[in-house]
Amino acid sequence: MKRASPKRLVRWAPFLLFLLLVAPTDLLQANDYGASDQPPGTFTFRVKWDGRYVVGITRISGLARRTDVLEPRAGGDPNAVHKSPGVTTHEPLVLERRLSHDKEFERWANKVWYMGGVFGAEASLGDYRKDIRIELFDESGHLAMAFQVYRCWPSDYVVLGELDTNGPSIPLEVLVLQHEGWERDHAVLPAP
Repeated sequence: MKRASPKRLVRWAPFLLFLLLVAPTDLLQANDYGASDQPPGTFTFRVKWDGRYVVGITRISGLARRTDVLEPRAGGDPNAVHKSPGVTTHEPLVLERRLSHDKEFERWANKVWYMGGVFGAEASLGDYRKDIRIELFDESGHLAMAFQVYRCWPSDYVVLGELDTNGPSIPLEVLVLQHEGWERDHAVLPAP
């Protein structure tokens, strides 16, 4: 093995000193994320209603709300428009899963309308609304966030999604939930 000459070491000394003293702290600062500053990763989710997790849900639409903008004009100033918030509406929540033997989607959809009921008893209006909970878990399986969605009820139920004999088909079950709002559960904190 060839030894480095002292002249070479002197020439590289400032760079080596930089690597030993400055670079490690810069690298630590660049990668030292706090829990709340951590870049987002892959999340998994679970949906819960009636105190139990519902199995097999593979897709869920986002939680979204929209507030209409009112633009009244003042009587003394007809050229100026003042903007104010109006009615807030919440987008429906769409749950999808592969067709399974679990009957949770069907049971809930049948509370809104059931074909086999006697005349006048097709709907179970006393308990067709439910609060549901959506939980997000981080890569390590810790509960990272949770949302409570209030007074949900199924407006659409697809028991067998579209099938095609010309390609691979996965039979899907879809439940569309109308609701009256949602809020984040602030008691859930990210894992340290």
